[in-house]
This record gives sequence, structure tokens and C-alpha cells, in this order.
Amino acid sequence: MSKKSENAKNLYLKGIKEGKTEVVKEYTGERYTQHSTGVKDGADGFIEFFNGFIERTTDRDIRVIRIIEDGRFVFAHVYQDIDNGSAKWVTTDLFDTDENDKIIEHWDVIAAYKEPGEAVSGNDMILGDFELKDPDKTEKNKALIRSFLVDIFQNGNHDKVGNYISSEKYIQHNPAIPNGIEAIKQFLANQDFIYDFVFNVIGQGDHVVSYSKATFDGQELAVFDIFRIENGKIVEHWDNMEPIPPRSEWANTGKF
Repeated sequence: MSKKSENAKNLYLKGIKEGKTEVVKEYTGERYTQHSTGVKDGADGFIEFFNGFIERTTDRDIRVIRIIEDGRFVFAHVYQDIDNGSAKWVTTDLFDTDENDKIIEHWDVIAAYKEPGEAVSGNDMILGDFELKDPDKTEKNKALIRSFLVDIFQNGNHDKVGNYISSEKYIQHNPAIPNGIEAIKQFLANQDFIYDFVFNVIGQGDHVVSYSKATFDGQELAVFDIFRIENGKIVEHWDNMEPIPPRSEWANTGKF
């Protein structure tokens, strides 16, 4: 694991799980621009917010399930069980880093974790095996996902979904959608879900992550999607969505 990925992981495990909030100053650079809307910019903003969180909680089971790295960017896919099940979350985080691998900017999406029994597919929202493959196909796979999001979710070319998603295997981790390409076709036909813009796409081998602003039934959302690709087609998908709060509630410049 690279130094920048270690810094992102330690910010979670030491700064939040272990409650040592001051370590944020060890892992961040000259600036720390924050896009988690309830947290102020800078290391002091992190300390202020999470000191309150630490005081309110006694047991923080935090597990970094996946780390994906692309250039200066690090993505973390995290499971949190707070106070023995009083709250369970899936957190998706994107970090930008400087030339010294220190974190200088952070975006996140947080949503409630649902047990596999609550998912129509029976798949877990986040937990499972993780292995990065096909490092030589990173750029090709990123281009596939950019095209997929623009073609299907922006331009509305729903008839082309088979150009991107495997018809043989499609494992779905969104708890509201079944496995398989037919479920995606049905979702597109019945739901008004539009990606207003794709903010960033990063990838490492067969895994690609996108961060986007979307609108669903009139609600603006911040959305992370994680895709696994085999032989030029999407075969597995995770996502995490969070309503964007009113601007009056932001402690910084907002989700993007």
C-alpha cells in the first residue's frame, strides 16, 4: 500500500476509530479542503467535528474494505458499526493528495448500511472479497465508465445498456435492485434518475469509481459508484447516495 493510501486509511482508523483526532495534522498538507458538508475546512475543522463524535460514541467498529488509488487520488470504501449496532453506515471517501502524499481535499457520501437480508439481491452492500486485477486496463476501463454514465444516464440512450453491462453476469450491491442486466433495464424504464454531471472518475485495474451529482424524483444527490469490469463489460456494481442538504446547512463550499 502506498504512503498516500496509508495516510487515508490511518485518518479513519487512528483519527476516528481510535479517537486520536489530532493525527489529522500528520496526514494532511498545507490545506485540507473539506466537502463533507457538516465539517469545516482544515485540520481544526476535522478535530472540532470528530471530537464531538468521539464524545457521543463508545465503540466504533470501522473497517476499510477497499482502497483504490489513481495518481494523486485515493478512494476508500468503509463499513462502520457504531456502538454495537446503534448505527451502521457505508462511507465512500475520495481524497486528493499533494506531492508529499499528504491529504489536501476530501469528498464523501454516507448512507445507512442495510443487512443482506434487506437487499432484494441478497448481496451485501459492501462486505466481501476484494482483489485488484488487470492493471494494464485502467485507462480503458475508466473510459468505458465515463461513456456509460454519459450515454445511459445523461443522454438517455437506454437501449445501449447492453454495450456496457454484461448480459451473462451482473452482481448488484444496491439493496433495492436485483442482480442481472434485465433489472437495470427495468429500472431505467421506470425511474427518473439523471446524472447532472460526473465530477470525477478514477480507477485501478478492473475497478473504477465515479463521483457524480444526480437527480432522482426531484432530489439532488451526491453519488459514488464502484464498478468491476471483466472483458470490457461491467459485471459488478456498488453505489452510495446521499441527499445534498440545503446550502444554509453547509459548513464549507459543499459536496463538490
